[in-house]
Amino acid sequence: MAKISEPTVRRLSHYYRVLDEVAGEGQRTISSRILAEREGITSAQVRKDLSYFGSFGRRGLGYNVEHLRTEVRRILGLDRRWRVGVVGAGHIGSALLAYRGFGDQGFDVVAVFDTSAARVGHRLGEQVIRDMATLSEADALEMGVIATPMRAAQEVADALVAAGVRGILNFAPRKLRVPREVALRTVDMTMEFESLSFALSQARTPRRRRTAE
Repeated sequence: MAKISEPTVRRLSHYYRVLDEVAGEGQRTISSRILAEREGITSAQVRKDLSYFGSFGRRGLGYNVEHLRTEVRRILGLDRRWRVGVVGAGHIGSALLAYRGFGDQGFDVVAVFDTSAARVGHRLGEQVIRDMATLSEADALEMGVIATPMRAAQEVADALVAAGVRGILNFAPRKLRVPREVALRTVDMTMEFESLSFALSQARTPRRRRTAE
């Protein structure tokens, strides 16, 4: 299989949500055109994305919603449970643990770690916060979430890699270095706000006209 681009994977996630939605509406089939319209792209792009993984529809009939939903779920690796460890029990970590949707999608938070003596030993949701020093003793973590201050993020990433974690979701606003075999995704909320700020500022600021020399 050719290397699948990150934008393609993100669109698959969007398709999966659309399929969830239309299944809840009772629809049994869906066309590439409808999938495309819900995502604001072309039907050709939908067909191209899905063609990387097989043939799921029939010309003129579209896709069986439940079948395509099951296949996309399998492609995204959501047909199994993932053991997740969260490092950082502050505001972001607490908010992540309060969200029940992760468990519904197969992401089970099985451990929470922190370095603060004021937090270690206290309960956060269904988990008792563990000392970060015990991370290497955690049982078979597959994914790690970094919800620490920026200055600690690289050290935490190194500890997660040493513990055998092969997928890291980073909420610290900095670039991290991990081995090639470790999948790393960064969610930089500050950067997203800055992007919004730029868009709004540009919309309010008239473009300068070029003057002839």
